[in-house]
Amino acid sequence: MLKPRPSGLLAGMAYIPMTARSRDEHHRAATPLELFFDLCFVVAIAQAGARLVHALAEGHPGAGVVGYFFVFFGVWWAWMNFTWFASAYDVDDVPYRIATLVQIAGVLVYAAGVSRAFDENDWTVAVIGYLIMRVALTAQWLRAAAGESGAARTAALKYAAGLVVCQAAWVALLFAPDGWRRWLFLVVAAMELLVPVIAERGHQTPWHAHHIVERYGLFTIIVLGETIAASTVAVKSALDEHEALDRLLPIAGGGLLIVFAAWWIYFAVPMHEYLTSNRQAIPWGYGHLLVFASGAAIGAGIEVAVEHAVGKAHVSQLAANAAVTVPTAIFLMTVWLLHSRHFKRGLAQQLTLPLSAVAVLACTWTGTHAVLYAGLVAAATVAVGLTLATRPRR
Repeated sequence: MLKPRPSGLLAGMAYIPMTARSRDEHHRAATPLELFFDLCFVVAIAQAGARLVHALAEGHPGAGVVGYFFVFFGVWWAWMNFTWFASAYDVDDVPYRIATLVQIAGVLVYAAGVSRAFDENDWTVAVIGYLIMRVALTAQWLRAAAGESGAARTAALKYAAGLVVCQAAWVALLFAPDGWRRWLFLVVAAMELLVPVIAERGHQTPWHAHHIVERYGLFTIIVLGETIAASTVAVKSALDEHEALDRLLPIAGGGLLIVFAAWWIYFAVPMHEYLTSNRQAIPWGYGHLLVFASGAAIGAGIEVAVEHAVGKAHVSQLAANAAVTVPTAIFLMTVWLLHSRHFKRGLAQQLTLPLSAVAVLACTWTGTHAVLYAGLVAAATVAVGLTLATRPRR
């Protein structure tokens, strides 16, 4: 039985039977608990970004990108697990709130283990954090199964079983030889990605399209906000130690234009109108790994550019430029692939973001003002998009 979200005096009651929420529920919005949950991921994202900055600034881009991708996958997947469950089964009673707070504790433990996982390939603390999260989330799925029947109950039990199996695989990964861990990580990650595909075969959990789009938008704001924060700290620390204002202002201005444009482009289309079933939702949801990771990586790249400008990064000008332009181009291309292309009409509109991504990459070879030029390209992309969208149709 589908039911609306508890509200007023019902919200936060001691116990409410957990049954599926309605996909047609009106005015469905993120809850304060969901916002609190998202906020706690800022710590993990900041840790991952800091390690990426250090690796890039020291001239180890390969190891840095691989390590960043692995630890960010853990951040993203933990958030995904909670978000889609909450969209379908959030009852906001005391047991639900306690289970969510336990998951938050697991997120913070995972964040504490990011530096070890990144630098030493030691995933012990990170896996413990996941274990804490998974105990609570598995209990949530079992509770959902108890309140359902038929195909819905089977899907919930599949989710619970999948979480247990995958978590056992993560624990087993700790005992694997160091040289095997990164390859086995990919195997276990693939197992994780298959759980929703298998669990929802035959029954689609009643996630709410508008709610899901809002939740993804809020997390995008978090990663872009982390980029602004990291960039601000980098510029401030550089100014405290150097008088390189002429070199830092173009980086700060260009970085700000990139972030502003990224926000504008991401929120330019009504994605809830596109998400109608798992056929669209799963690729869209999974594809956001690149959106979130590249959005946060832009901030790390700006930090590297700042460190290079004041002589603290041991990399070339080209590498410092690429630290900003590559994640920016990935962000633009991924947003076009997941978002924009479904709402663009005509060749000019469809080509705007792909060509912009190529132009941003070309800025890598423009010398000391590459970040500023990339920001101007991003701003011009928004202007062109607005012009094409408001142009009268023939």
